[in-house]
Amino acid sequence: MSSDTTNSKGNNVGLIALVVGIVGIVIALFGFKQGWDNGDVRPIMSWLIGIGFWLSIAIGMLFLTQIWYVFHARWPTIIRRQCEHGMAAFPYLLVLFLPLLAIPFLHENPGLLWKWMDGHNALPGHGTVGEDPLYQWKSPFLNIPFFAIRAVGIFGVFILVSGLLRRWSFNTDTTGDVNNLHNARRLSSLGLFLTSIAMTLGAIDWFKSLEYHWFSTMYGVWFFAASMRAAISALLILCVILAAKGYLKGILKQAHRYDLGCLMLTFTIFWTYISFSQYFLIYSANIPEETFWYNIREMNFDGTRNSWWWVSMGLIFGHFLTPFLCLLWYKTKVVVWRTVLVACWILAFHVLDLYWNIVPGKMVTPDHGPGYLVRQFSISPYDIAALIGIGGICIFAMCRSMKKAEPIPVRDPNILTSLNYTE
Repeated sequence: MSSDTTNSKGNNVGLIALVVGIVGIVIALFGFKQGWDNGDVRPIMSWLIGIGFWLSIAIGMLFLTQIWYVFHARWPTIIRRQCEHGMAAFPYLLVLFLPLLAIPFLHENPGLLWKWMDGHNALPGHGTVGEDPLYQWKSPFLNIPFFAIRAVGIFGVFILVSGLLRRWSFNTDTTGDVNNLHNARRLSSLGLFLTSIAMTLGAIDWFKSLEYHWFSTMYGVWFFAASMRAAISALLILCVILAAKGYLKGILKQAHRYDLGCLMLTFTIFWTYISFSQYFLIYSANIPEETFWYNIREMNFDGTRNSWWWVSMGLIFGHFLTPFLCLLWYKTKVVVWRTVLVACWILAFHVLDLYWNIVPGKMVTPDHGPGYLVRQFSISPYDIAALIGIGGICIFAMCRSMKKAEPIPVRDPNILTSLNYTE
C-alpha cells in the first residue's frame, strides 16, 4: 500500500473520529452541565469514567514502550510505533480533564465530585467533612491547591516522558541516529519510576479519594494492572485492523499476535492477583475504615444485597475467569477473530471495572439520620457519550500522529529482527 493511500485513509479516519468525538463530548458536557446546575454528581462521574478509560489505555502504552526499551526487546519494534501514536493523546486528555479540575474552583459546592473538597459536606451518620478526624489527618495531602498541583504534575510527567520517547523514535526514521535508541533506553529506566509515581497519584486522587475514608496500599498497582490489560487489548485490535486494511498488511506476523495474546493472559492473572490480594488483606484485617468500601459493593446498610453484588460477580467470572480460560488455549492466541474477541471482551469489562471503582458511594439519608444510602449501578446515556466522545478525540490524536512518522521505525537497529520474527 502506498504512503499516499495510507495517509488518505488515516486522514479520513481521523476526521470521522474528530466529528464523532465532538458530538459525543457535546452530549456528555450537556449532562455535565445538568449535574453542575442540579448538584447531581452522577452525570459528572460519566466524564470521569470516560477520562479514566482512555487515560488508562494511554498509560498502559507508555508503560509497554518503556518496558520494551529497558529489556531491549526486539520483537515488538513494529508494534512499539503504534504505542507511540497512542501516546499522542496525553495533551488532549489534559485539556479534557479540565472540566473536572474546574469543579473545586468554580462550583458553589467544591465537593460535588470529591466530597472531601468541601468541609461543610455532610457525612452519613456523623457530622461534616471538616469535623471528621480522618479528613483532618489526611488534609495535608487532600487539599484543593495540592490536588490541582498534583494533577498538572501527573499529566506533565506523562506528556514529557511520552513526548521525548516519540521525538527520539521519529527522529531515527530520518537520521538513523542510534543515539536516539540509547537515549530512549536511559530515559525509560528513570521514566518507569516517574510514570509509576504519577499513575499511582492519579489513581489515588481521582478514583480512590472519591471515598476518602478508605485505606489501601495496593490501589496504584491495581490501576497499573488494569491499564496494562486495556492497553494490550486495544493495541492488539489496532494492529489487526492495520494488518487487514492499513500499513501493517504483510508486516504483522502471527508471532506478534501470539506474544500480545500471552501478555493479555499474563496481565489477566496479575490483575486478578492484585484485586484478590487487596480484598483478602482488607477482609482479614477487618478494619471498618477499610471494609466499608467492599461492603457497599455488595450490600445496602440494612444488609440486603444491592446491584453492585451482580457487578462484582460479573468481574469475577467475566473479567477474570472467561478471558483466563480462553487465553490458556494456543488457538485463541493465534486465530485472529478469537484473539480480537477476547480483547474486545477485556475492554468491555475494563469499563465495568471502572464503574465498580468510581460510581458506588455512601450517601446521606434524606432525614440525615443514622445509616446511609448506596449509589446503585446504572448506565447513563452520558456514560456512553463520554466514552465515545473522549475516545473520538484520542483516535483523532493518534491518526494525526501517524502522519508525522513512518508506519514502522524503518531505521531502528532492531527493525529486521522484528520484521522477521517467528515463534
